[in-house]
Amino acid sequence: MKAKIFIKYKDGILDPQGTITGKALKSIGVKNISSIGIGKFIEMDFNKKITKKNAIAITEESCKKLLANPNTETYSYEIEE
Repeated sequence: MKAKIFIKYKDGILDPQGTITGKALKSIGVKNISSIGIGKFIEMDFNKKITKKNAIAITEESCKKLLANPNTETYSYEIEE
């Protein structure tokens, strides 16, 4: 079982890496992009005997305690069996 975790900045939080990447793409001729947000993608593998309920609990706890900053970031995830 595996968790795929997606973390991004909350709306209204400055994303300097996204801004710079957007400017770089524009400078090389890539057009029609209004904005870019850059976040984090994390894969978490679980032990074989874990239940989906436990995988969800571990993923939530990991995101809340360490992986995402609740002041500036949001997260979502998918659990794959």
